[in-house]
Amino acid sequence: MKTELTELPLDQVRTLLAVVDEGTFDAAAAVLHVTPSAVSQRVKALEQRTGRVLLVRTKPVRPTESGRVVVRFARQLARLERDARAELGMNGTAEATRVSIAVNADSLATWFLPALTRVREEPPLCYELSREDESRTATLLREGLVMAAVTSSAEPVAGCSVRTLGRMRYLAAASPEFADRHLTGSLADALVTAPVMTFDRSDDLQDAFVRGLRGGAVHAGPARHRMPTSEGFLSAVLAGLGWGMIPEVQAGPLVAEGRLVPLAPDRPVDVPLYWQQWKLHSPALVTVTEAVVAAAREALRP
Repeated sequence: MKTELTELPLDQVRTLLAVVDEGTFDAAAAVLHVTPSAVSQRVKALEQRTGRVLLVRTKPVRPTESGRVVVRFARQLARLERDARAELGMNGTAEATRVSIAVNADSLATWFLPALTRVREEPPLCYELSREDESRTATLLREGLVMAAVTSSAEPVAGCSVRTLGRMRYLAAASPEFADRHLTGSLADALVTAPVMTFDRSDDLQDAFVRGLRGGAVHAGPARHRMPTSEGFLSAVLAGLGWGMIPEVQAGPLVAEGRLVPLAPDRPVDVPLYWQQWKLHSPALVTVTEAVVAAAREALRP
């Protein structure tokens, strides 16, 4: 009896995943080719078996903390099943193995995509990339939405392993015209009022740089432009909209050309990056991990 109660029936687990992915019981029923009543009964049975509420019955439905654990298990189970089918030659020649990864914007714009070109072409892979801030990519892992992530967290998500990638170095920079107009005199004082570029509302990199200069709980200037792409952010700084923290690999050539001015070259900001992935022996994931780690060793600071 004890063994029976602790099992997670696969049909119930897959049904929960379908409900979360589709957003409603009706939509999940259509995908699974069963009735909405059957979907509801399976989810209720799984909740009774686990002794936990797994779904918040909103529109769309949302998994609870316990539900996210089961959803992550369901995705890992689906991954193992696809890998087994591929090894048995049951996928068909045209079907590529999908690998879902969360990556921060600056890594995407600099070193990460070249890393994927290192992955061998056989077996064929298909990438699903989610762009997310490096401080929040772990959330996608925790919810089971991605198999791996470039993250700033060294603390492993439950069910995941962590490997150090390196440090992405950022330099405070501005266009020469912007520096002449806004950044004369004391840099620490000027940055409190000068227009500044930010990636989004959660971007604290520029504020952290100013706090480091002034040694207090201060922020960059009140005129804050938001540009939620790495390429757009760099273009905006070059155009003179504001100053910002630019990845060293992007800033270096532009400084050499005279198109950017480093504001405090002796005070770079380093952001540690880690590779977190499911603890799952998936040939596709192993292949991608090897390529990403090798590319990071070359592109990032140790």
